[in-house]
Amino acid sequence: MSERILIVDDENNIRLTLKTILEEEGYFCLLASSGKEAIEIMKGQEVDLVITDIWMENIDGIELIEYMKKHGIDAEIIVISGHATIELAVKATKKGAFDFLEKPLSFDKLILSVKNALDRKKLKEKNKWLLEELNKTTPLIGTSPLFQKLLEDIELAAPSDGRILIYGENGTGKEVVAKTIHFKSKRAHMPMVDVNCAAIPEELIESELFGHKKGAFTGATENKKGKFLIANGGTLFLDEIGDMSLKTQAKVLRALQENEITPVGETKSYPVDVRIIAATNKNLQDEIEKGNFRQDLYYRLNVIELYVPSLRERIEDIPLLAEFFVKKFAAEKKIEPKEITNEAMNILMSYSWPGNVRELQNLIERLMIMVPDDKILPKHIPYPINKTTPESEALLSLKDAKEEFEKEYITKVLKITHWNISQASKLLGIERSYLHKKIKKYNIEFNEKINQ
Repeated sequence: MSERILIVDDENNIRLTLKTILEEEGYFCLLASSGKEAIEIMKGQEVDLVITDIWMENIDGIELIEYMKKHGIDAEIIVISGHATIELAVKATKKGAFDFLEKPLSFDKLILSVKNALDRKKLKEKNKWLLEELNKTTPLIGTSPLFQKLLEDIELAAPSDGRILIYGENGTGKEVVAKTIHFKSKRAHMPMVDVNCAAIPEELIESELFGHKKGAFTGATENKKGKFLIANGGTLFLDEIGDMSLKTQAKVLRALQENEITPVGETKSYPVDVRIIAATNKNLQDEIEKGNFRQDLYYRLNVIELYVPSLRERIEDIPLLAEFFVKKFAAEKKIEPKEITNEAMNILMSYSWPGNVRELQNLIERLMIMVPDDKILPKHIPYPINKTTPESEALLSLKDAKEEFEKEYITKVLKITHWNISQASKLLGIERSYLHKKIKKYNIEFNEKINQ
């Protein structure tokens, strides 16, 4: 969508002239004849840039800048004036204006200033997004040999533009690895866009990835930009790639081969420049033999292969992870950190952790909430992690008990249907995409033995 520019001037001919010039450059323009009218417009819609005169009745240009800053309107501001002084230009800049231009305007200079102002706004938005993503991302923690090997591989792989395929069980932190690679890459200043291939219904996955044209199918009430275009210049993370349908795999393969995509319902193709990072908890070589995954797509994706070890393969990292989560949840919940005693830590290190780091994180969060003391003792650790804790004493709320039953029942149905997601979802009476979400939430792992 074109950037939106609000032009504020009490002279009608100046407003219309600026509108004509800027619309020829591809911008969308809104007009206001006063500071008061400009404020009313900004109350109802967002704008990217405000070009305002200084001398206006009631609310002048300086007062308009002050209003915008006070109310958190982060549009860039260019001030224009026919009575310019150095003092006035300095004042406007100190208040937050990006540029100050004298009338009569040089249109070439104006166009350049508009471009620079909008470029700065985009950069500020990217930096804000990057900071938010960094704050949300759990760091990669571990000193075990397997994990250190992973960290070394990440350092080597990240600066390149090579496609990466990440293997690992559910809950091991494949998404964290992908984000770490992105933030260490040359594309860190551009977006990283996530797509969970298992959670999106098959009939919508193409629209999600490539976008669609209005009217392309029932429910397509407006044009939609796909994830490939949203991630353009940055990184596209295809999580659970092993669950993608063969039809969609063919479309993704073409996008990787041609570096272009075609939205659903369109004939025009659009060039894209994205780095692909894919992740799976499945053995794709086995999936290829079964006819569930394209071999040519596998070779396109598997330029660099990374393995994220399970938690049971790096037991020695549990104390570091547990301590990190204690501090994390103490800060989030504004409570004092708790000490995990040596006896309690030994119990944590003796458990197999089928849900991996995610399961450990969930346990520590529960203990930080439910344990009233400042120390976490063996008695606080619930069954089955602590085998000596009677099931009747387990720290299970009604919600947790319901979830435990749901996990067991879904697992049972999956075994009965030999992991046929369509059959299992019909038996459970839920959508395929909702079943995929439950499988991921409960870290239910595919077991080859159920087919034997």
